[in-house]
Amino acid sequence: MSVLSREKLWGELKAKRVAPLYLLFGAEDYLRDAAARRIADEALRDANLREFNEATFNLAGADVQQAIAAAEQLPMMASRRVVRITNFGKLNEADEGALVRYLARPAESSVVVFVADDLDKRRKLSKTLMDACVSVEFAPLPDGELAAWARDHLKKLKADADERTVRQIVALVGTSVRRLANELDKLATAALPSGRVTMDLVDALVGRSRELSNFELTDHLIAKDRKGALRTLRRLLDDDAEPVMLLGLVASNYHRLALAKELMTAGRPKEEVFRLVPMPFHKREDFLATARRTDPADLARRISRIASADLAIKTSLGTPRLQLELLVCELSV
Repeated sequence: MSVLSREKLWGELKAKRVAPLYLLFGAEDYLRDAAARRIADEALRDANLREFNEATFNLAGADVQQAIAAAEQLPMMASRRVVRITNFGKLNEADEGALVRYLARPAESSVVVFVADDLDKRRKLSKTLMDACVSVEFAPLPDGELAAWARDHLKKLKADADERTVRQIVALVGTSVRRLANELDKLATAALPSGRVTMDLVDALVGRSRELSNFELTDHLIAKDRKGALRTLRRLLDDDAEPVMLLGLVASNYHRLALAKELMTAGRPKEEVFRLVPMPFHKREDFLATARRTDPADLARRISRIASADLAIKTSLGTPRLQLELLVCELSV
């Protein structure tokens, strides 16, 4: 069958078009689970006894034959049954074969929804699922889509925030829509009666649950943004990050930048640069631009200064926090 985008899936369900087989996979579990619920809601719209027509089977512990039997069972006082199947990725060959046979001839009166955090597309079952099911991937959202989702969610909560505040919430919370929804719900409640979510409210209430990118502090340093670098450093330290670990991350990123600069100077293609210097795809162009304008001698000086700070911290020459703050001030000029 077809591979749909998330938006196309919502459109199909809104038009009351329900398929007999779905495959929902990907790490973004909040949106993935919402899609599974929406499929079930639409399929069981006319069911008076929904609890008798809906079942979930976790194949890490349940028998695959039970799941298949439930899918083949006729619905009770409804036009359809819904069967949700999880943890099917490590089935043995015989159980995979049983599922493959069902996929070849699915029951017309059932909607079977396969749900997975990840999908090994090399396996026969995965390929068969992709061919037989309406498949939708739920990958983590980029920051722009997270911000758009946050604005929509705030609107549903009858709250609002300016663009800068929304971006700050996303930066603090990270890529999990589930965590983002929880934080927005909390902020919208705290913003009553006006419904206006402010930066002060965010600073007071939003936990810094995002595992900050290894490059976030270094990004500020390389951009010579002293204020941003100190703000990020203080937040990391306030969240109990180990000073030596933070220093190691900064050193590692400067070394990666130096390696990339050396490779680019030697005329190596960017594919080779990122093979040797792994980098999130959305950061690659900015990283290359930074490497192009960076002076190798200046990079060497900064790496030497980081090594001196590391030695000072390990030999107790001043408090680790003070040493890091001094280093950040020096590197951001």
